[in-house]
Formats: sequence, C-alpha cells, structure tokens
Amino acid sequence: MTTVYLNGQYLPLEQASISVLDRGFLFGDGVYEVIPVYDRRPFRMADHLRRLQHSLDGIRLANPHSAAEWAALAEGIVARCEWNDVGVYLQITRGPGPRDHVFPAQAHPTVFLMPLQLSAPAAPLVEHGVAAITAQDNRWLRCDLKATSLLANVLLRQQSVDAGCAETVLLRDGWLMEGSASSVFVVRDGVILAPPESNLILPGVTYEVVLEIARAEGLPHAVRPVAEAELRDAEEVWITSSTKEVMAVTTLDGQPVGDGRPGPVFRRVLAAYQAYKHTVMRGQAA
Repeated sequence: MTTVYLNGQYLPLEQASISVLDRGFLFGDGVYEVIPVYDRRPFRMADHLRRLQHSLDGIRLANPHSAAEWAALAEGIVARCEWNDVGVYLQITRGPGPRDHVFPAQAHPTVFLMPLQLSAPAAPLVEHGVAAITAQDNRWLRCDLKATSLLANVLLRQQSVDAGCAETVLLRDGWLMEGSASSVFVVRDGVILAPPESNLILPGVTYEVVLEIARAEGLPHAVRPVAEAELRDAEEVWITSSTKEVMAVTTLDGQPVGDGRPGPVFRRVLAAYQAYKHTVMRGQAA
C-alpha cells in the first residue's frame, strides 16, 4: 500500500482526493519538486527546497511550510515507504476556488506528497549511452519555474518516445536550452560547456553537482550560451536530472555523437558523481 500526504493527513493513495475546483486541476496553477532519497537519506534537500521557494515566488504563492517542516513531511513519506531509494514528489497548488483566472481572495493551498520508486539508470544505458532527438523549444518564457503546467514538456517528451529515444533536446533561436525533462551538457575540445541558467532554463540540482565536480576535478568547463552548431559538432553530449543522474547521449537525430560511445570526460564525471552519491548514502554529505 502506498501512503501519501494530503493537506495534513497521511493516508492510502486510493483515499486521496481533491476538489474538482482545485486550481491545480483546472489551470495547472501550482509547482512541484522531486527530492531523491538514497538509502533513506535525502540528496541535496536544501537545494531542492530553494528551487521550490523560487517557483512559489514566481507564481506569487506563499510557502505553506518552513524548510524544517518540509523535511519532516518528506521524512514521514520515506518512513511509510517500503523502498530505500525514493523520489519524494511534492506539489503545492493555489487550492480550490471559483473557476476564474483571477487569484481567489483567500488562497487555501493544496499540499500533496507521495513516494516514487527511484532506481539507478540501467547499466546498459550507462555503459552504451542513449539516443536523443532535437526539437524547437515552444514552451513559455518562465521555464525556470518548476510548474505543474507541463503540457508543452509532455508533448516534446512524447516526440522522443515516438522516435524510440530517451530525450528531446530543445533548441531556441539557434541556441541549446535543455531537455524536455533534463539539463544538457556538451563537451568540445575537451571543455565541458553548460548553457547558463535563465528564465528559459530550469535550475538543475544535478546540473549544479556536475559543475561542482568539474571544479573539484580540475576539468576545463564554462557556463555560457551554446550554439546549435556546437551541439551538433560536440565530442560528447550528456543529459542530467535527479532521476537520470548523468547519462551520455551517443546518438543525436540519428547521427553518432563523437565516436558513438560515452566519452572519457563523461566517464570521469560519472565516477565522481557516483562517489559523491555514495557519500550521501553513508550520511557524509547531503
């Protein structure tokens, strides 16, 4: 039985329900986070909660809980879950109100948390990499907010599923943005390149971990705009996220990336990422 949290109660998933007038249901008027938990230890909890606050500020919704309260709620979900590795999904909407675009005079946010089973990427995918396609980024201009209104991302991600690929890499006006559900890095001339965070790119927690690893390992890197031509001529392309971790893209739009195998820079970063992840599992990092 899956136990979830909804508006002050832990209860079976089958018993959780919201009003059909909830603005999250009607308008996608809400935000969300997914916090990885390895061996029952949260991964970069503070970073995820900072991003949550940024998203709430962006939609002008007061945070219903303090950081300590969010941590306690996440702990409550993990404690009631049979899995040791869990993605704690949390969502806050503006709550129920009249079916009107205007904010209700008194908002009563809906707060929901549930566990998602978290599995490390399959070994063959890590070893051989994955295929991706590109598409033009037709999302709105506040992609830095982790909003529940994800229809554009859903449609873009489905394009890669229809093509038998793992991700859709998004391009806007000739520049690399991110994936439909991931951050994207490229390697050119041995230098790791990362598109800078902006209103068009979601701040990635794993993205920040990769940049920290690059600094710690002394790997050449730069955060700057990446042109589409640089993406297509890259020696290596990676996608990163809390669920994908760090994954090499070895085929892009049907063409091999580099020599068509995960590259040496990827392997070095992946090894450092896995080592860092294990320090979290041993309780030596967060």
